[in-house]
Amino acid sequence: MAPAFAKSSDFAVNKPAGQACKNLDDDFRCRIHEELPERGFRGCVVFDCFGAGQRITQETFGGQDWRSTPKIAGGMFAVLPVMRQLHELLWLIDEALRLDEARKLHPKLRAARDEIDAVAGRPAAELRGTDVDSYRKGVVPLLRRASELARAGAGGRRPDHSGAQLIGSRMRGADLRGASFRGALLIGADLRDADLRRADFTGADLRGADLRGADLTGALFLTTSQRRAAVTDTDHL
Repeated sequence: MAPAFAKSSDFAVNKPAGQACKNLDDDFRCRIHEELPERGFRGCVVFDCFGAGQRITQETFGGQDWRSTPKIAGGMFAVLPVMRQLHELLWLIDEALRLDEARKLHPKLRAARDEIDAVAGRPAAELRGTDVDSYRKGVVPLLRRASELARAGAGGRRPDHSGAQLIGSRMRGADLRGASFRGALLIGADLRDADLRRADFTGADLRGADLRGADLTGALFLTTSQRRAAVTDTDHL
């Protein structure tokens, strides 16, 4: 409902922000959820709000919804971009807290998580004016350091592809243990059978990247939506 999308290879139709998708049912479920890629809505499959929508409905607006209480619709939709960014930061911090190699950073990470979670719990009027970048600037260095500590023990050359343009690159079978792909464009890249243990995928664009046979054991900051955007072994079962 809240986001806009334009007709493209990822979306079969145009939809303005704040207008219900034609596939949204009365119970707030998607009518074509099991057929999204086939029906031209691959963009929906790879989108992840990190639980922001649920928190807005259940906590920020106390269980109300925009259909039963139309007057709150504008406020709910205005808060979503802010809440989504805060929840993405919380997800990244939780992932970093799972890294034993970064345990010396855990106290600072927990403090950052508690602060951001408290911000996300503010009333809608306060949330709309939140400067998310100020919190991101404090968290990103911690996440980078956590990544460095986790990748240090991966062995191999640990290549740095941060922010790299790797669209369509051929890296089949490559030793990419501990590599950094932070913010890299890996659209359509051939990573079949590559060794990607402890590789960092923070913010990487994996649309159409071929990961069949790749070893992703211990991959860092790899979201479910990134996996869905790629071609994996499960796509061909």
